[in-house]
Amino acid sequence: MLGRADRIFEGVSADDVERVHIPGRGAGEETGGPLRGEVARLVPALQSGSLFGGLRGILVVDVQHLQKTETEVVVDLMEGLDPDTVTVILVSAGALPAAITRLVDAEGTLHSVKKMRERDAVEWLREASRERRVKIDADVAAALVQRFGSDVAALGQALDQLEAVEEPITPELIAARFRNRPDEPMWHFADAVADGDTGGALRRLADFLTHGHPLQLLAFLEGDLKRRSFAASAPDIDTLAGWIGGSPDHYPTKKAWRARSSATPADLRRALDAVARADISLKTMPEATHRLTMERLTVALTRWYRGAARVG
Repeated sequence: MLGRADRIFEGVSADDVERVHIPGRGAGEETGGPLRGEVARLVPALQSGSLFGGLRGILVVDVQHLQKTETEVVVDLMEGLDPDTVTVILVSAGALPAAITRLVDAEGTLHSVKKMRERDAVEWLREASRERRVKIDADVAAALVQRFGSDVAALGQALDQLEAVEEPITPELIAARFRNRPDEPMWHFADAVADGDTGGALRRLADFLTHGHPLQLLAFLEGDLKRRSFAASAPDIDTLAGWIGGSPDHYPTKKAWRARSSATPADLRRALDAVARADISLKTMPEATHRLTMERLTVALTRWYRGAARVG
């Protein structure tokens, strides 16, 4: 759904897109008013024009969580918006509130994304593996679907990794290789950071913080950085696996080994120190500061993870 939203914004040439996440029921920053803090951001967003004078885009995620009063305010603000100056996309993983459904019927367009069944995923795997020239049989396809379900994004990432496998692909290899899912939100976040993609990493951070706690992400980052630090000193991948208590075929081990020359030892030390300081901040400072702390850490990590790439 988010991919389709991005394509719609590109199609209308939106040059300034703001993203707002609606927190779940019973969650979110209480303000004493009719709107929770995160939802209140929609008021100026819907009332202001583009910073660059063009068409403005607003993406509202998890609309199914809007409360009754919030829905009334949002509908009131959206009614009669000028389509030449603003495009609003509402993403919902459940039924839309009735008032918003009526507004969409009157002024918008509804796009439905149906959940894929597992037998559909097997067929998708058959086609996708042929396109990638990855040889898998029915047993391997079943093992992949058992591991990832009908999530084609995760299945696609798994096939991308299997392209580099030289040995025969078997169900046993699938079970050993994908003990940790490469599609988990924290892996997506770490990949964006490692690529130096600040914007992508910040979007992944926002996605994660919608349902996850920042301390979970810090623990993951600390483990990832430690694996990278060990990899920078290890003479070979077998030694690295022994140091971190993993297997040479384990996805995190291979990932750290491939990235061993991406960052300098000094930058890895800076990154680990920053994660430790962020951990202290999250445990001692008010919750209202947590998102800002994580955003600043993310921006810094996108530099340090690719320290070697900046040389010259």
